[in-house]
Amino acid sequence: MIQIPVHNISGEQVGSVDIDEAILGGEVRDVLLKQAYVRYHANRRLGIARTKNRADTAYSTRKLYKQKGTGNARRGSAGTNIMRHGGQAFAKRPKSWRQKMPTKMRRLANRNAILAKAVDSEIKLVEGLNFDKPSTSQFNSLLAALKINRTCLVALADTRSNEARSAKNLENVDTIQVDHLNVFDLLNHRYLLADKDAFEAFIAKVSAQAKANEEAA
Repeated sequence: MIQIPVHNISGEQVGSVDIDEAILGGEVRDVLLKQAYVRYHANRRLGIARTKNRADTAYSTRKLYKQKGTGNARRGSAGTNIMRHGGQAFAKRPKSWRQKMPTKMRRLANRNAILAKAVDSEIKLVEGLNFDKPSTSQFNSLLAALKINRTCLVALADTRSNEARSAKNLENVDTIQVDHLNVFDLLNHRYLLADKDAFEAFIAKVSAQAKANEEAA
């Protein structure tokens, strides 16, 4: 079991949450995390770069001057790649950068990223994370109380809540729905701040899914 401390809104530790490492992959798998991260990053590329080659240029194909007798080098059409505004020799074409990864590996990578955060003590659980109204200063005070001074990913049950709106204007702070936690966002932020109840519900769902996979296997 690995223990994750639970804090109140004032930053004081009021308890802890025990999580079975086996649910999250048992150990931190660096190779899997890198593969999943690279795949996620590659799949975000649009691959729409396109430049014109000689066939795409709209120049006349007439010969600029006669072949012999001028003393100049032989010259073809104005659309060649060595001419100004001519077509490119190695033109770019739309390309798909997408990478495939089995579903079980993707899910394991997402869970394993959470384990990596837990091992490095970079998960901050808050009990009673409820704001009466959106308040950037109140959320900033919470980050200071939890000693979060680097990039932070805030996982909430609802990204339209007052807490999410409070964190929206803070630099280096991003919000995400707890069910959408993924390896890319987790590794792009130093800390994970989550509501205790939402995080426990997410872990329970992950645990049930892992057991179902074991039974199916």
